[in-house]
Amino acid sequence: MARHRDAVCRLCRREGQKLFLKGLRCFTEKCAIEKRNFVPGQHGQSRRPKVAGYGLQLREKQKVKRTYGLLERQFRTYFEKAVRAKGPTGENLIITLERRLDNVVWRAGLASSRSQARQLVLHGHVRINGKKVNIPSYLVTVGEEVAIKEKMHQNAMVLEARNVAQSQSAVPWLEQDREQFKAKVVALPKREDVQTPPINEQLIVELYSK
Repeated sequence: MARHRDAVCRLCRREGQKLFLKGLRCFTEKCAIEKRNFVPGQHGQSRRPKVAGYGLQLREKQKVKRTYGLLERQFRTYFEKAVRAKGPTGENLIITLERRLDNVVWRAGLASSRSQARQLVLHGHVRINGKKVNIPSYLVTVGEEVAIKEKMHQNAMVLEARNVAQSQSAVPWLEQDREQFKAKVVALPKREDVQTPPINEQLIVELYSK
């Protein structure tokens, strides 16, 4: 499976804001955005270049792709499904991305980052209603319970995620039980529930509509 192998902090610096790709580090003074918030590269410390029009739309798409850890083909597939669904295309896109299992594991505080959540899912450590699901792109539905298997409850990586979760705001569409390492989906996510990072999905719609 293709994935980004370079330092993920460079991705945040390129977008000029936190994408929360590094777990606990993102909430400390060690965060790259706190230490050196300029574009990576030889000339990065010069003034951040201004972008407009197509450049602005492209940067927004790249930001969302990097936030959720998707490749271009995957992202385009989600967009096409959002177009066919009822309602505003941009909102449909963001809501669908939020329903991905790896994102739900992270939002529930069961992993310190989406990439770590994806690893837990791929390795078979995540259960949905008691059954193993190892597909990160699985879309959760109302009433499903997402949990980390019992043998992983004392895992250092999972325990650290609980510390990271203390820095995150509660997710209104999830009923969380961090002591038991599980969460229940009590409603589908709404667009207003997604505040971090700030996303202007209309720019993405405009980009793909050309």
